[in-house]
Amino acid sequence: MTLAEFQRQIELTYGGRDRARGTDAAFRWLVEEVGELARALRDRDPARLEVEVSDVLAWTATVASLAGVDVARAASRYAAGCPKCGASPCACPGSL
Repeated sequence: MTLAEFQRQIELTYGGRDRARGTDAAFRWLVEEVGELARALRDRDPARLEVEVSDVLAWTATVASLAGVDVARAASRYAAGCPKCGASPCACPGSL
């Protein structure tokens, strides 16, 4: 599945609810999911990690859609490596 397909599927599945909820509320859901991902990372639970990463991706796509951002286009900013220095791996000072 491409990023564009993923964003489209999230929109088809949840778009009506997401628009009713609004961008602000959707962003708060995203933040909550990031917190759940942090707990899964801390607990080192591989199965939960996959679920939480997928939830973060889904809510990121939702927020992007509500804000009029094309996720695939946004991701393409990293296609050639670091968007600041252009290198891969990043060669920016202090990038350890």
